[in-house]
Amino acid sequence: MSAYAHAEPNIEVHKFYGGTISVATFLALVLQAFLNKYGAWVGFLELPLLITIYFGLSRRNPATGLLLGGTIGVLQDAVSHMPIGTYGIAKTVVGYMASSIGSRIDTEHPLARAALIFLFFHVHQAVLTVIERALLDRPVAFFSSKLLIAALINTVAGLLLFPLLDRLRKPS
Repeated sequence: MSAYAHAEPNIEVHKFYGGTISVATFLALVLQAFLNKYGAWVGFLELPLLITIYFGLSRRNPATGLLLGGTIGVLQDAVSHMPIGTYGIAKTVVGYMASSIGSRIDTEHPLARAALIFLFFHVHQAVLTVIERALLDRPVAFFSSKLLIAALINTVAGLLLFPLLDRLRKPS
């Protein structure tokens, strides 16, 4: 047996009750669409992205993360002001990356989750910015103070949301 046979840690793939991902996605999209009228700060919140990150990290399968991110993104495009495919592309990238990272490291610690949410929020925004600049020919800034505030709001929201979603796991 080689020295590398046990080099990769055995990280548990979480299973969820039937319909959990669908219901969580539906609720995130509905809340995202209707909460914007309750204040400007709610516009910073990106619930579908948080759902994509959480289930990507939990399922730990890049193909599943890719499909989940793409599906959530296209559904968000359908209920938003963005052209169809914009959020789909960005969330596909994030879903794939979250699943890939989730399969390699343990993401249960709150500091790890906070860092990943913050990172994936910026990846998501970078992809959206590239799409808007390159494909839609719209002038969009790569970085702003609003982006930093939104990243912090989403990080805090994710840290509050993820333990609630953890309760929807099937016992192992």
